[in-house]
Amino acid sequence: MFLVQTEKDLLQAFRPRDREKVELPEGLKFPLFVRDYFTWVEPAGTRVFLLMPSPGGGKRPMGIAFRRDSPGGGVASHMCDWCHGYGPTNEIGMLTTDVNSKRRVGVNLCLDLRCKERLESVADLSGRHPRELLQPLMERMLRFAREALKIEAVPEE
Repeated sequence: MFLVQTEKDLLQAFRPRDREKVELPEGLKFPLFVRDYFTWVEPAGTRVFLLMPSPGGGKRPMGIAFRRDSPGGGVASHMCDWCHGYGPTNEIGMLTTDVNSKRRVGVNLCLDLRCKERLESVADLSGRHPRELLQPLMERMLRFAREALKIEAVPEE
């Protein structure tokens, strides 16, 4: 759970290399209270942005700018590596982000990063509490930041 006071604070959550790519959603109001994570897709649909707690448990959130590969036209189902939901290629596919100027990593995810909504639906249908399913999701997101992007904590500025 975290609070983003201003637009500047939100932009500061992203790595310097990603800040110029961030296009904030229209009508976003501050302060922004975030219970688990916050995500949005840019109007052109080529990037999706994720704001989540810092991997090191710091006070500042961290942001990741993903690039969406164009979805294939096939009917094959894919599984999201974070929420383990299944869907066609226009719902689940490869999202990539730069580690540095020479290395890019990708992960198979819900293309709109609405994993939370999927898991809340599963919890409702199964009679479980959503928190039971959201905790592992958050752990997988944080593991991606630590292992793939080598981010241990967001530095305080």
